[in-house]
Amino acid sequence: MRLGRDGIAGLILLGSSLALLGASFDLPSLPLVPVGPGFYPRIVLSVLAAASVVLVLQDIARAHAAAPAAPAGAARRVRVLVAGVFAVVGAYVFLMPLLGFRVATVLFVGGLQAALEWPRSTRQWTALAVVAVATSAVTYLVFERYLLVLLPRGRWTGF
Repeated sequence: MRLGRDGIAGLILLGSSLALLGASFDLPSLPLVPVGPGFYPRIVLSVLAAASVVLVLQDIARAHAAAPAAPAGAARRVRVLVAGVFAVVGAYVFLMPLLGFRVATVLFVGGLQAALEWPRSTRQWTALAVVAVATSAVTYLVFERYLLVLLPRGRWTGF
């Protein structure tokens, strides 16, 4: 069995996440706070370790199956897609201080969805808008209201 790039990257990420997960248990616990400083890193590192295992298993399964040839022009479509995603992320980073977290996140999520697969019907445009607004609203409520993390305010919008 020979691992490809994905399998090797998965093993490196698995080892790193397990090492950091072990180190997170050495963080001091706070007596008055039920959720200590290692709680969220443990969740993220556990998910990363699980995703790394899945990546290794997918690479092993891919090595056993014969991959069909990519259609002509697929490489160009992938390059255009990657460039579009980078442009959307760059616009998000640029607009965040100007528009604030809530507005910039709605535009980012909607723009990223459209860049990945352009909506072709009114129903798809509606779904795109609902997902973008809901993502921004839920993220805002969880971080700003529940976890009391201040999210960036916009110079142009004030919120």
